[in-house]
Amino acid sequence: MPRLTARFWVDAYLARLRIQDIPGFVVAHGDDTGGAVLVKLNTLDGQAVLFQRSFDLMTGDRRWVELAAGAEAEIDEVANRQRGFDPDLWIIEVEDRAGRHLLDAEGLG
Repeated sequence: MPRLTARFWVDAYLARLRIQDIPGFVVAHGDDTGGAVLVKLNTLDGQAVLFQRSFDLMTGDRRWVELAAGAEAEIDEVANRQRGFDPDLWIIEVEDRAGRHLLDAEGLG
């Protein structure tokens, strides 16, 4: 089964957020074909959660897991540090007071 490019996934994710009226935008543009993606959920109260996609070795499934949570400034530091290790990395920021990120929605794993 062919893999989706990072750019295709990011564009589809942002479109799904827009349909739900959830603001989302690219903070760091990574490699269009093979870049990994981090998603920062900003709850607009000074807090944030950073998600990364993980590969479950037991099932072979991909799923989103929490990489870090806490004060938004600290989460930004974690994301920037990750970007320093991997310049091909995408960082997407989602802003939602209710904490919606849609990463658990069908087709986004």
